[in-house]
Formats: sequence, structure tokens, C-alpha cells
Amino acid sequence: MPDSITTPTSALGDELVRVVKLMHVARQRAPRQHPLVDPMAYPLLFTISRGPSRVSELAEAVHADVSTVSRQVSTLVDHGFVSREADPDDGRAQVLAVTTEGEDLLLALRENRERWLQGLLADWSDDDVRSLTTWLARLRGDLEASFTTTTGRTDR
Repeated sequence: MPDSITTPTSALGDELVRVVKLMHVARQRAPRQHPLVDPMAYPLLFTISRGPSRVSELAEAVHADVSTVSRQVSTLVDHGFVSREADPDDGRAQVLAVTTEGEDLLLALRENRERWLQGLLADWSDDDVRSLTTWLARLRGDLEASFTTTTGRTDR
């Protein structure tokens, strides 16, 4: 497509496709923080660290199927990173909470991610990093809203 026809959103779409692909490659090449835990389960651990939640709430928060999340949570529980506790609001149900071992894993994940990003963005100014963070947060918010609204837009 000639550049004269390219719109800002089509250029953005092209860049997003490239970035998503490269992030996928980066994730595949990254060493596992724990040899027995699938890195796809790490977002669950980060989400649970915000506060105890049921598997169904966790699945909704990470936009995944309950059966997939349940399987990944079982692995986290089996390795001692997450515990199952009685739900204080409904004793028949269980909530998930991060254990001390899980907190240690989260800390290591955050440190490794920050070290990687610092190397990747070494030539960026702090203002550029802050701007990217602001724009990504806005894009994430609009993307999440698009899953729950008919307009796909958030109010500003």
C-alpha cells in the first residue's frame, strides 16, 4: 500500500502486529524463572497478588477460559506459589492467595523484567518511557473496555 494512502490507524495496526510478534519471540527466548512453571501462568500470579480471588474472577481478569486458568492455578498451588483458602464471604467457595514463595517468584520476575526493559530502553529518556507508559495504559484501558462495551470506547 502506498504511503500516501496509509492512515494513522493502519500504520499503528502494522506496528502493533510487529510488536506483538516480537514480544511473543522475546517471551519464548526468555529463560524460565522457575523450571516447572509455565510462563503463561505468570500473569495469573501477578493478578492474584492484587488480592485474593476466585478462579472465575481470575479468569475474567486475565480474559481466559476458566478451565485453562484452573489448570494453571493447580500448577501454581502444587509448587507452593499460591494457596487455596476459604472465601470469607462464602465458606463453601475458595479464593486464591499468593504465598511467601509466590511473592519471592513475583519479585524475581519483576526484577528480571525491569532489567530487560532497562537494557532495551537504555537510549530512551525517562520522559519518553513515561509517555510510552501513559499511551500503553490508555490503549490497554480502551482495549479492555472494548471487551465489555458495545462502543469499544471509554469515557474521558
